Amino acid sequence: MHIIRQPRVTLIARQEFIHPEHIRWRSDTEVPAQALTEFAGRLCYLSFGEDAGLEGGHRSIGGRTSNEAYLENILKVKHGSVLEHGVWTLLLEGVSRALTHELVRHRAGFGFSQLSQRYVDESEIGFVPPPEITEGTKAFEVWERACGEALTAYREILVDMTARIGDDGSATMRKKRARQAARSVLPNSAETKIVVTGNARAWRHFVEMRGSGSADVEIRRLAVEVLRVLGKEAPGIFGDLAIRKAEDGTEVVETEFSKV
Repeated sequence: MHIIRQPRVTLIARQEFIHPEHIRWRSDTEVPAQALTEFAGRLCYLSFGEDAGLEGGHRSIGGRTSNEAYLENILKVKHGSVLEHGVWTLLLEGVSRALTHELVRHRAGFGFSQLSQRYVDESEIGFVPPPEITEGTKAFEVWERACGEALTAYREILVDMTARIGDDGSATMRKKRARQAARSVLPNSAETKIVVTGNARAWRHFVEMRGSGSADVEIRRLAVEVLRVLGKEAPGIFGDLAIRKAEDGTEVVETEFSKV
């Protein structure tokens, strides 16, 4: 039986910002999402700088500031809507079904594609222990035994259902019918994989809410790893979200710009 102790967060897609040729303006950042966010914010007030030409005879107003300073002000005044233009896609692995039940509640600004237990044979599935259950304790022993028994039951049901279904239907349908019946005994700690696409505002909300000290420990651990990835991607958007050590030794996320 495989036991998975840490989530894996992999960045698999980021967007590109294409500067409009008819507007003589350039951001000083090389991060596409940060440039796009700045452009969207400046468009609201036509604040591209005095020398920027705009189609239709309009002129921009306001001086130039750095992208870093611009985004800091966006966070400070909570102009969060412009953050919705920046988008990243992450592959999340080594997380439990219990975690993804919470994750997919974050509907606004997110898209999800999760591994299907109906189509995938889970005979060699791994399990993610709750971080609160320490190895070497009675609780861990009980948890490990329960997962092992569930996996054995899954395999036995799969074999029996496959035999009962026989040649009834297409090969794909036969497998699906057997696996969807067998999956019923798998616990919430069964490992899963999920692709998540979210805009910057949605990712900030997820990291802030699920990275707090009151969040479930497993999803808090994931939120911290997501922040590590996205913080490197766009420090101007996520740099205020800081990883701190809690009194119990776990990591939490804090920010002075809450609920942007």
